[in-house]
Amino acid sequence: MTSEMIYPLLLVCCAVILAAAVFLILYLHGQMRDLKARMIEYEKIRRRQHGDLVLETERGLERQQRSLQDAVQLMSMSARQNEERLEALSASVARSIDETRRQVSEMRAANDEALSGIRETVDSRLQATLEKRLDQSFEQVSRQLEQVYRSLGEMQSLAGSVGDLKRVLSGVKTRGIWGEARLETLLRENLTAGQYLTNTPVTPGGTERVEFAVKLPGRDRDAAVLLPIDAKFPQEDYQRLLDAEEKGDRKAADEAGQKLESTVLEQARRIHSKYIHVPDTTDFAVMFLPTESLYAEILRRAGLTEKLQQRFRVLPAGPGTLSALLSSLNMGFRTLAVEKRSEEIWRLLGSVREEFAGFGQALERTRQRLSQAEAELDTAAVRTRQLSRRLDRAQQIEPGVENQNGSAT
Repeated sequence: MTSEMIYPLLLVCCAVILAAAVFLILYLHGQMRDLKARMIEYEKIRRRQHGDLVLETERGLERQQRSLQDAVQLMSMSARQNEERLEALSASVARSIDETRRQVSEMRAANDEALSGIRETVDSRLQATLEKRLDQSFEQVSRQLEQVYRSLGEMQSLAGSVGDLKRVLSGVKTRGIWGEARLETLLRENLTAGQYLTNTPVTPGGTERVEFAVKLPGRDRDAAVLLPIDAKFPQEDYQRLLDAEEKGDRKAADEAGQKLESTVLEQARRIHSKYIHVPDTTDFAVMFLPTESLYAEILRRAGLTEKLQQRFRVLPAGPGTLSALLSSLNMGFRTLAVEKRSEEIWRLLGSVREEFAGFGQALERTRQRLSQAEAELDTAAVRTRQLSRRLDRAQQIEPGVENQNGSAT
């Protein structure tokens, strides 16, 4: 083969190789463009899923709020029914008392003084009991108004210090203090001072102390079961996760998410080992997360909530969820208080019923005495008429006697 034939062949080979390289470059460019489009679509889907999860969380909170509103309406309806029954019973008692007074007023004047004394005794006792109950009700309303004013003052002071919130969250110690302060504010707003404890041992004489514990009624009225609530705020891991997601660094976001899950699980393990001691406490505890965004991120992590509840018996709760839980507990406490007050009212009505029965017996004895006196008066009237007839006869006999004496003279 001559050189004149080799050069064209080499040129043809180079052209073929160049065309293949151009085709390969174009193919790789198209593949890269498709890969970039798929990554953009995946990011859109991920953001849409994140938005759906947040929306579903908000809907769950709304459903919980509606359930609480239904429970409040049911309790209000029950309270109104109890009030209507008490009003009907009071009206019946009042009508009975009025009827009794009318019957007493129709009796003879000789027994008015005794009946008025009995009436004054009954009225004084009823008035004293009513005044005592009204004083107790006014004292309770005054205490509740005082708590409302105190809460308003705390909210105003909290609003004045919002500008310093970022500076407070920059330090680990100050951040923990802020989480505890917010938890204490929620407890103070939803419960009374006697319904929860602060920095209390979880077992009698124990060394482990929990930040806050709600006092739940136990089987024994004198002994309460504690519901431990501990505030946790892993702000650094959560902030690293947010920064990685904003930058679009998937690897860093996954690492920060795993670190956040590990931190939360470790905190749950400590809560379980320190604060859950049945039967002195409930068989579960509450981990309070001070911000709703952190609570939503914990809920978004697949399987994390189930691990916290099943492995460590720890319930994560944000401000809204904890407020709803405390409101439900407070509603239960109010129901128990209403039941106790209902028992007192029924005992009071029972005592009034007993006194009224004694009053009826006294009236019956008075009626018998009046009937006996009336019978005696009738008997005296008959004897008076008999004596009057005899006197009339005596007056008719005297003139005849005088005539006989005169004739004899």
